[in-house]
Amino acid sequence: MSLGLTRAEDVDFPLRWGIMGTGEIARQFVSAARECSGATIAAVSSRSADNAHAFAQDHGVEKAYDTYKDMVAAPDIDVVYVSTPGDVHKEHSLMAIEAGKHVLCEKELTNTLADGEAMYTAAEQHNVMLQDGVWTRFFPAVEHARHLIEARAIGDVVMVQAAFTVLYTAQAVTLAYGDAKPTNIQVGGKQGAAGGAMLEFENDRFAFLTFVAFQSEFHEVTEFIGTRGRITLEEPGHCPTALTVRIPPVTPSRYMNGNTPSPLQRFEYPPPDSIRMPRPFPNQQGFIYMVEAIHRCLAAGLRECPQFSKAESLHLLELIGAIYSMRAETK
Repeated sequence: MSLGLTRAEDVDFPLRWGIMGTGEIARQFVSAARECSGATIAAVSSRSADNAHAFAQDHGVEKAYDTYKDMVAAPDIDVVYVSTPGDVHKEHSLMAIEAGKHVLCEKELTNTLADGEAMYTAAEQHNVMLQDGVWTRFFPAVEHARHLIEARAIGDVVMVQAAFTVLYTAQAVTLAYGDAKPTNIQVGGKQGAAGGAMLEFENDRFAFLTFVAFQSEFHEVTEFIGTRGRITLEEPGHCPTALTVRIPPVTPSRYMNGNTPSPLQRFEYPPPDSIRMPRPFPNQQGFIYMVEAIHRCLAAGLRECPQFSKAESLHLLELIGAIYSMRAETK
């Protein structure tokens, strides 16, 4: 919206959503998405007809379909949210795309770069949106951070530090360094356990990523460290509602300014308090930001959201594929 490509009022643009999958993420998505003024949660489908009907009854969805194919064929569905397991994201996204529906596919989009390219090609052929559901990018705090980075408010970014899963930490790297490809990757740790990666880029730029052991009291922040300042996406860094910006008169501030800490500005972006959901994951209400962006973009005739474009989606798939392959070697 800040780029002038969409209008704020187009969150009212009417779209009828079909939900593919009935797991926990689908439940929380529906709770948030229905708060978008233009959204109607019109249908749900599951691999089990019983699950689809139970979900519809429990969550006030207008209609349940016995099969995925029946739902995507319905003429009154405009956009499909694919929240099925990752191994079938490609199959289910293509099913909806080939039926002429726009698609929001839950991250990870798919397993390989080649599959991602095939999915985007199909979307282009059918003139529909395929949006990679990296919801982090739609949080106001993250959009603010991106604006600051692109405006060089903190100078040249020379280091990214992030902690959480591979996907969430890697998307922070692409946010900071764009389409730059690492010249060197070193990975440690095993799949499903604590680990990390160091990524080296041209011009003496690095990223240090920590892959947390989920059953631990981990510290989850994301930081962009530049030659003139530092941006911190506060906990939880993958869905932040606050960021802190430090731009001192000289850098490094403590070493060049008598151990005086850098002045800071903190910006708060609390999630909408109108959204109520039982047992949410942290800031799960933030799904609303992604849903509203899709309504605005489709109203404007766009087939991708600038917060996370096709090009960046494919670049991320390539990056995490490289990291996953190296982690697999350490099993």
